[in-house]
Amino acid sequence: MIQTREDIRNVAIIAHVDHGKTTLVDQLLRQSGVFRANQEVQDRVMDSGAIERERGITILSKNTAVKYKNVKINIVDTPGHADFGGEVERILKMVDGVVLLVDAFEGVMPQTKFVLMKALALNLPVIVCINKIDRPGARPEEVVDETLELFMDLDATDEQLEAPFVYASARDGYAIKELGDEKKDMTPLFDAILKYIPAPKGDPDANTQVLISTIDYNDYVGRIGIGKVSNGSIKLNQNCVVVNHHDPSKKENVRITKLYEFEGLNKVDVDEAKMGSIVAISGISDLHIGDTICGEDAEPVAIPFQKISEPTIAMNFIVNDSPFAGTEGKYVTSRHIRDRLYKELNTDVSLRVEDTDSPDTFKVSGRGELHLSVLIEEMRREGYEFAVSKAEVLYHYDENGKKLEPMEKAYVDVPDEFQGVVIQKLSARKGELQGMRPINGGYTRLEFLIPARGLIGYRGDFMTDTKGNGIINTEYAGYAPYKGDIAYRTQGSLIAYEAGEAVTYGLFAAQDRGTLFIGPGTKVYSGMVIGACNRDEDIEINVCKKKHLTNTRTSSSDEALTLVPPKILSLEQALDFIETDELLEVTPESLRIRKRILDPLQRKRAMIRRNNNANNPNNKN
Repeated sequence: MIQTREDIRNVAIIAHVDHGKTTLVDQLLRQSGVFRANQEVQDRVMDSGAIERERGITILSKNTAVKYKNVKINIVDTPGHADFGGEVERILKMVDGVVLLVDAFEGVMPQTKFVLMKALALNLPVIVCINKIDRPGARPEEVVDETLELFMDLDATDEQLEAPFVYASARDGYAIKELGDEKKDMTPLFDAILKYIPAPKGDPDANTQVLISTIDYNDYVGRIGIGKVSNGSIKLNQNCVVVNHHDPSKKENVRITKLYEFEGLNKVDVDEAKMGSIVAISGISDLHIGDTICGEDAEPVAIPFQKISEPTIAMNFIVNDSPFAGTEGKYVTSRHIRDRLYKELNTDVSLRVEDTDSPDTFKVSGRGELHLSVLIEEMRREGYEFAVSKAEVLYHYDENGKKLEPMEKAYVDVPDEFQGVVIQKLSARKGELQGMRPINGGYTRLEFLIPARGLIGYRGDFMTDTKGNGIINTEYAGYAPYKGDIAYRTQGSLIAYEAGEAVTYGLFAAQDRGTLFIGPGTKVYSGMVIGACNRDEDIEINVCKKKHLTNTRTSSSDEALTLVPPKILSLEQALDFIETDELLEVTPESLRIRKRILDPLQRKRAMIRRNNNANNPNNKN
């Protein structure tokens, strides 16, 4: 018999990237008494990964729980970035309602639309929280109107349009029901959660049903499945059956050896979890997202679950074979790299890893450049050394053999003075301008439909063209017919001619040819890219060349050589810069761009062959 469990609420915090989800969860934890009065707690405590903290983004969803008025509120903090949108879709199957956070200055943004659309499709009740009302230039009343328009654009029902609004400053730790109310604490938001987020419903006497929505991984206990007890209850040492809605053949007998619930930031061991609880289960090695754990007392019934979003972009991870291979990394062999990539699949379900014809090369596919760059950064910090190729999109073919490519909707907010150069650059990358409208503060919002490959390597240019003042957001827009070739880079590469150590004299001669990426004292090897050329051709330069001394030369006769400071590329900038015939050598200490073929003669021959193939109309490759 279906019953309601009033002592629990399950809620997800959803929003566009950087609208304050993690900071809000911080405040809910602090004000519910999770931390001791004298306990020192870092900001954004839910972003536990080093990269999450540095970049200020949430990559993996996090579970926590607080107590308020004797009700346990299970809270899930979700990612806001489009590359990690797959996490959001799955989390919503675990909760009974959402708090939609909208920045009082930026207003409704692309990911706001994406996450709200997913919540409305699942008929989840929504509490709208207009955050950052203390921010200079905040316009909460206008943002309320924008949000209601978004509800209508997404065909919300009359009931969904009645969503309550709360105003907050997560940073300052208060929420208010009306803009003129006294600013004290987060009580109005807590009260709204209890009032508007329904208690979980299910049959506590039915056969056990737990849908696994998230996978965590721990070196000590292995895979940890996290999900909601939809029906019945689950007990320690219970014998269960694992089934899957999309894989009718899956029927695996398992035993529950570890069972946890969430309290504050911790997982606590429990002997039993009842209907409505969010639980973590370890000890099942072959547990995947979308699996349903059922009791063995009755015929197991799998809970329906949407399939994971397919990757749209791929790059090769290759064993480093440069002259400096093995000098800076701890893990350098193909076995090390393969094991690490396959281990990542334990927690990242949007990732694909495939072996290739070469034992030293692995094809890794993901949802976007950020998705893959985060993995690269994590691996280099762990001591891995490897090389990666330029990111390329994954094409599909229709039944007539027509080539299809992934498309993105790009929403670009730029100061009015820069809109011309942005439109020009994105049009050159096969982007179609579909709309433009003025927004507050002298900005214009441009909407483009653009091939996903057109955005590869663009973000660096975009920040330069808008002097750091532009904002670009994207959302996946399905597959469409191939739009034609794109010239990614108008500059060639400056390539080191010989191995050695770069000296001031050699670099001084080279800097007139383009922008240097290295300074004096940097070790280089033949075939290593040491800068961007002013022209659209590759030029080989000897940066190790020293000035010959003569017996007539005095120390004062030479004027001091002045070098322009080198442009040190970040990981993203380096991934953006490399061409299809180049690789990025990644080590714990260095990022080096290099040609795939280091030998200049062999490189020349390969280029001639490539040009001949491109000019031969009978060549189908």
